[in-house]
Amino acid sequence: MTTDFDHAAETARLYDRDRYLCALLAPEAHRAALMSLYAFNGEIARVRDVVSEPLPGEVRLQWWRDLLEGTEHGAAASNPVANALLQTIAAYNLPRQSPIAMTEARIFDLYDDHMPSLNDLEGYAGETASSLIQLACLVLNAGEDPGTATAAGHAGVAYALTGLMRSLSWHASRRQMFLPRDVCERHALDPETVFRGETTPELHAVLRELRDHVRHHLMRVRKESANVPEACWNAFLPLVLVEPYLKLLETRTPDPLKQPTDMSQLRIQWLLWRGSRRPFDRL
Repeated sequence: MTTDFDHAAETARLYDRDRYLCALLAPEAHRAALMSLYAFNGEIARVRDVVSEPLPGEVRLQWWRDLLEGTEHGAAASNPVANALLQTIAAYNLPRQSPIAMTEARIFDLYDDHMPSLNDLEGYAGETASSLIQLACLVLNAGEDPGTATAAGHAGVAYALTGLMRSLSWHASRRQMFLPRDVCERHALDPETVFRGETTPELHAVLRELRDHVRHHLMRVRKESANVPEACWNAFLPLVLVEPYLKLLETRTPDPLKQPTDMSQLRIQWLLWRGSRRPFDRL
């Protein structure tokens, strides 16, 4: 019989595949709980994809917030991802404010507002990707604080910014602009050229600065890695994909707006398997 956690694993596989593959390499005792976190992340990250306008999206995100805050929902019993998530929160005594903040951050996804600044982008990444890494660390450390908040903060920013650059063509096609306004202004990039699919020297300059920023955060993760317990290493495993993705972004010529940047599944699986024992050595 399929359980809530089986359904969560399938949801993670469909909508957060890199993290799903990482969870498969985690200790079996914590694997199902990680899948529930990654399934939840996949569900809230794709809200814009399943609604036609922002208001229904806000309603969906509010449903998750209400659920996490303890408000009764008759439909919750029929949502296996929600059930698996609640079971994980209870089993590991996870702080509910973290997934609540993740849902609140995703409201930005529903609109076409320009990300105001690099600082705001880091805040968005912190409330989404960094929070998810820290929750995974708590699970892998059996619910006890592993002291990984700083490392998770830098790791989440590096992973999220790389993902946003990889998805630039997709976001541009629907007039979403995650490239920070202050960085765009610094390099005189007109967002309208991005929306029109025009790759310019100014766009290359913005992306180059963001790649440098990602590598700065990777360096900070490496410096913090000594403070990460071995039990939590799997939470940081997605980071082994960051540098290979950055190199792909650098070598894509002449048009980073042509299509999302990705690697073959075979290469992704090999990189994750190779990095699973000592992920920080592969950053």
